[in-house]
Amino acid sequence: MPDEYKIELRAVEPEDIELLYIWENDRTVWNIGSTLVPFSRYQLKQYVESDPSDIHAHRQLRMMIDCREIAKQSVRTVGSVDLFDYDPLHQRAGLGMLIASASDRGQGYGFHAVLQIMEYARNILFLHQIYCNIAVSNTACIKLFEKLGFEVAGRKKDWLRTEAGWEDEALFQKIL
Repeated sequence: MPDEYKIELRAVEPEDIELLYIWENDRTVWNIGSTLVPFSRYQLKQYVESDPSDIHAHRQLRMMIDCREIAKQSVRTVGSVDLFDYDPLHQRAGLGMLIASASDRGQGYGFHAVLQIMEYARNILFLHQIYCNIAVSNTACIKLFEKLGFEVAGRKKDWLRTEAGWEDEALFQKIL
């Protein structure tokens, strides 16, 4: 990522509803998670109004990924990062991330966003570990998480049903 850009994580705002509506209803990324039906603007409005920043109440947290272009003093939201399945007893959570536009992928935004969410998980939530599940065909994502020090902790055979058939999913883990 060029020096003239800075990645910042922030809470979800009501102004993000339209962007979330576009992302959550993009069928090309449904295979990353487990979405099977579209979300309505009303559902997303309820989600934002429910104070999704309270990870202790909801056991999940979504933060928006903003890319600040320093020279132009402009900010563009490029994706989101989620902590889910938060377990305060065992001090762990799952990690998910979306860089929404294909043209923004591979630019370093995801790398810096994951670095920041790991710091937050370690220093604010006092988590011991985080994990993520990645389809084995998603080599770019696997390379990103390996570069960040995640290690393969297991492989789930025929875990994901895709248009092309069944695919394995790898479980990656990072001790913080």
